[in-house]
Amino acid sequence: MINIIHSKVVAILLIGLFLTGCASTKLNNEDGPYDPLEPMNRAVFDFNEMVDNNVFEPVAKGYKKIMPDPLELMVGNFFSNLNDVVVLTNSVLQLNYESALASSARLLINTTFGIFGLIDIASDISAASDVNLSKRNEDFGQTLGRYGIGSGPYVVLPFLGPSSVRDTFGIAVDSFFVDPVTQGVTGVFMHNVDYINSAAVRFPIATARAVNTRAQLLDIEKTLEEAALDKYEFMRDAYLQRRTSLVNNNSEEK
Repeated sequence: MINIIHSKVVAILLIGLFLTGCASTKLNNEDGPYDPLEPMNRAVFDFNEMVDNNVFEPVAKGYKKIMPDPLELMVGNFFSNLNDVVVLTNSVLQLNYESALASSARLLINTTFGIFGLIDIASDISAASDVNLSKRNEDFGQTLGRYGIGSGPYVVLPFLGPSSVRDTFGIAVDSFFVDPVTQGVTGVFMHNVDYINSAAVRFPIATARAVNTRAQLLDIEKTLEEAALDKYEFMRDAYLQRRTSLVNNNSEEK
């Protein structure tokens, strides 16, 4: 079974690297964002908007209404702490030792003294001292970018939203092999721990994370609706600019 999984891993990596290697390295040039799939992307974007307006947004508003602010903050901290596993792994892959050390310290401090990440003690330490333990943002898409692999065409993914060929592959790698919430799909690292890898455990946690993330975007969405003449173009341009910044390590924001 493990050999089969390893074969699939190699195949996925080879296919992904082939696609990203063959994709144009253009991102934002004098001709504008590289979006040759715009008709398809707009159709997927409209689908995502419909699903969001009728499902995700109402659920997020209900969640925010019934969830006390302190508890909502702790839930957000918990999932942010789990994400530090992804950040740490990709920091190491990028040989970004400063980010790796900070992320490992955050993970250790918040998991132990912060009660499994419910309290973000590391950020409090960072704010009160010269020790920089602020939240980093690293993923496998950025790792590929750091090694010179171009983003390729802009892509809008069903349910997941803005992406690119490179970042789509990065999402798949992080989700299957690194993310503590979704990694159980493959069971590569914890294949003997069935109760952790069971869908009955993973699915509710993944759903809770999605709802919490959507709830955090409610206020931002109001600003977006007011500022954007063309919401599709606004989100595309903002996404591509932010990803360029993150790949170049010009930002350490969440």
